[in-house]
Amino acid sequence: MRIGILNSGGDCPGLNAVIHGVVGAATELGWEVIGFKDGFEGLLPPGDFKVLKRSDTSGILKLGGTILGSTSKGHFAAKVGAGDVALVPQEIIDKAKRMIDQLGVGALIVVGGDGSLTTGMQLYNDGWPIIGVPKTIDNDLAATAMTFGFDSAVTTVVDGLDRLRTTAQSHKRVMVLEVMGRHAGWIALWGGMAGGANVVLLPEIPFSFEKVAEFIKQRDARGAHSTLVVVAEGTKLPDGDVVARASASGGEMRMGGVGDIVADRLEKLTGKDTRACTLGHLQRGGAPTALDRILGARFGVMAVKLAEEGQFGRMVSYQAYHVDSVPIADAVNKLRLVEPDGEVMQAARAIGICFGD
Repeated sequence: MRIGILNSGGDCPGLNAVIHGVVGAATELGWEVIGFKDGFEGLLPPGDFKVLKRSDTSGILKLGGTILGSTSKGHFAAKVGAGDVALVPQEIIDKAKRMIDQLGVGALIVVGGDGSLTTGMQLYNDGWPIIGVPKTIDNDLAATAMTFGFDSAVTTVVDGLDRLRTTAQSHKRVMVLEVMGRHAGWIALWGGMAGGANVVLLPEIPFSFEKVAEFIKQRDARGAHSTLVVVAEGTKLPDGDVVARASASGGEMRMGGVGDIVADRLEKLTGKDTRACTLGHLQRGGAPTALDRILGARFGVMAVKLAEEGQFGRMVSYQAYHVDSVPIADAVNKLRLVEPDGEVMQAARAIGICFGD
């Protein structure tokens, strides 16, 4: 059997681990793996791909990014605006289908987030042998408890907070760290807890500048003259606005800038020297953590197992430390958000983190 794999959407630590798992498991079965380059675009005639052998994936576990390349634009872009979904034109689907038929691809593994898996589901409904692998550092895909890349992003946040703490303490400052998280605050919450943040602002929880400022003043009164604030990029301001700008190349709005606004308002309300820092794409880059390498490889192996069993239209899923699968339809267009009264939130509040509510 010959199977294909592609990476679509944003880059993410652990993508190469998935490729490593797929190639390793497929080789054990005597199968051939074709890696399509730059996402779905590699499917279009004349085809942009390479045959992947064990030697091609040797040593790639430690590498960030993806050896196949990826894109969130092009003929197969599923997101055209703020959460809007566009169907891929049938003409494009037919061209790509002729390509994989010509190559004799019996299963196509799509590694991507909500938008990429939405496209994958459309292809499956059109008769393609699709298997999905969930990928997003935001950890917000439904039907899986964790996605690879999340742990690496959280680790980057923790490192940033560790570094900001020393300069905050030296100057008795308030330091605001803006992290990724369009609609879900998992990176901010987990990173804030692990990094010892004092304030965490999330898209799921409305906050008040005045309440955060009062919390900082209370810390000052107790002798804690520095404060670390983590804010997710998609956190709504008290008036309900989200700080974002239109993308010059189309697609979804680009979020970013809320950290500067939070820092400015808190400085005015507290009178304390306040600075903002944005991690941005640092959270996507670099070597994946050991957890993401193992999880990515396990996802890749399970994807091959699903292909072997002919279970198409399904997505690899991680639940209760076990890797299994669910229908792709159960995962797309359904975000997994932080539960304001969930166990993790209760633990965060218990250790003294302020959420501004």
